[in-house]
Amino acid sequence: MVLINDLTVVIVTYKTNDQILHECIQSILGKAKILVIENSDDKEFKFKYENKYPNLEVILTGSNLGYGAGNNKGINLVKSRYVLISNPDVIYENDFFSNLKTYIDSNTDFSIIGPMYRSRDYASHGFFDDLKKESFNNDTKINKNLTETHWIVGCTMFVDLDKFDNKNLFDENFFLFFEEFDLCRRVLNNGGKIFASKILYVKHLGHKGSVAVDPKYEKDSVFLRSWHWMWSSFYYYEKNFSYFYAIKSMYGKFFRSLIKMVYYRIFYNSIKFKMYHGRVSGIWNRLIGRKSWYRLKIN
Repeated sequence: MVLINDLTVVIVTYKTNDQILHECIQSILGKAKILVIENSDDKEFKFKYENKYPNLEVILTGSNLGYGAGNNKGINLVKSRYVLISNPDVIYENDFFSNLKTYIDSNTDFSIIGPMYRSRDYASHGFFDDLKKESFNNDTKINKNLTETHWIVGCTMFVDLDKFDNKNLFDENFFLFFEEFDLCRRVLNNGGKIFASKILYVKHLGHKGSVAVDPKYEKDSVFLRSWHWMWSSFYYYEKNFSYFYAIKSMYGKFFRSLIKMVYYRIFYNSIKFKMYHGRVSGIWNRLIGRKSWYRLKIN
């Protein structure tokens, strides 16, 4: 099922493992145009992938922009109406694109559609407690295989760009985590529709989309994820509610993490220490108003 003229897949990478990226591309190849946004200046990477795969273009950003800014850069280069935002550690099932085409052909009214996971280890979509409605519409009249929802996990997001005023979809103050929740909340507040599809299935490997999967960066990547999870949590609450709401939501996590950080330092568990040190540092940096500055140092 070829969607070259209707759909562009945007994949943001950062020195991603070749095997993982190849598996993702192979599950898309021949079905849509692929635009890889590599958050570095790795010219060898660009040459290798553009020469190996047809209908694939690599854009080198020159620096690590993160998920939101990287996707914004890619989306601004997209010429098709529809874009599929994809993490590199996602594998698409064989009928994914033919099923996706049904939404394009029927001109389904949506802003964002997300997939389902066959594994139930974690949710692919969900609801914001403060936006729940008693009469929430669970299915559309147009297509009964769509379930209306509040948010979609950002690893795979099918987007109708005609429903947005501009192509800078993500708040670039986020570097990692919570970008999709912030985007989905804005879509809902502007009257847009978000769905989870009962016929679109993907396999999401999870936390394997960048160089951080390399064992030699294990401790640093634990710190990185913990730091940004907490910084982004605080910023998300601050932006969408208030600064004092963010403090109320995060102060318990801050003190619990501080206690555990000291505990694991005393008892020489370096991985756990890094995790809780990252949490404390991430919350503290946003609490005092600092931007999301921490990055993984790659040799």
